[in-house]
Amino acid sequence: MIDEEKIILAFIFKRSGKEKLTPSEIYLPLSIDLKWFSPKQAKDFVNQALEKKLLIRKKEITEASFDIKNVEIPVGFHPSMKTIGKKKDKVKKPKKTADMVEEISKKTNTPRDKILEIIGEIQKEKNICFGTAALLIGKEHEVSLESFIKEAEDEIFKENKE
Repeated sequence: MIDEEKIILAFIFKRSGKEKLTPSEIYLPLSIDLKWFSPKQAKDFVNQALEKKLLIRKKEITEASFDIKNVEIPVGFHPSMKTIGKKKDKVKKPKKTADMVEEISKKTNTPRDKILEIIGEIQKEKNICFGTAALLIGKEHEVSLESFIKEAEDEIFKENKE
């Protein structure tokens, strides 16, 4: 059986109609056009494919190290959660995550698990970090989380550096 990563790469190359692409011509369609990955996940996917020697990079041009013509793309192909999970960003939470969640939970009389679930949904929907999503929840429910703003800001800048 062909590795799902090869199917993803073959899909992108076949879709483009080219045998050689720039890295951005691989990761942009994965994230922007197909919405299979976040932009960071797509870049990580390309880097991992280079590390695994599935892609070969020559200056600014990248090509597959395998014959993409021999890779059959299943009808309606979409990467499995297992493959996406390999590239998935770790959910980065501020050190005081428990305190933020606890404060929202206490002030809204909502179980912690439900607050975490809502924060996760907002993170995914808006493609934002944990701290920012928690601050949005707090604002929505008029819960003062001012003491966490600096930490959330640091989290944003740290993620953007990576």
